Amino acid sequence: MSIPYLAQAEEQQTLEWLDGSTFSVLLDSKATEGQLTVGRFRVSKGEAPPFHMHTREDEVFMLLSGSALLWAGDEEMEMTEGGIVYLPRNVPHGYRITSDTADLLMIATPGGIEGMFRHAGRDVSTPRPEDFRLDPVKLAEAADIYGQVVIGPPR
Repeated sequence: MSIPYLAQAEEQQTLEWLDGSTFSVLLDSKATEGQLTVGRFRVSKGEAPPFHMHTREDEVFMLLSGSALLWAGDEEMEMTEGGIVYLPRNVPHGYRITSDTADLLMIATPGGIEGMFRHAGRDVSTPRPEDFRLDPVKLAEAADIYGQVVIGPPR
């Protein structure tokens, strides 16, 4: 039986991610009985993940603030504040932030993708080591474990 779940801001986990960005786990698969993951990226100009695809989940991104170039398959699109995109599983995609900063809401279904961020990211509630950077080996391992396929470098 499904039950409502409320996650107050102080209960949400924030992780350091690519290029100094952060990813906040707003609702994880445990809270939603595996139905979905909801997260929020806060990123800076130029941030761009590798061109990749998800094999396990469909993904929705909404640009809460900022602007970005978005690639889905062979198509390039400009995304502006308030824009939302649906990215079905097995469709290669990526983005590059073109504004000084951006705030993106991500919803993935079914849930579970938060495990990838937790596996390779750094929980910001812990002290940041002076020489910290995300480990490329852990990033590749996390992608493999959670069904992410890197197609190529960022665009």
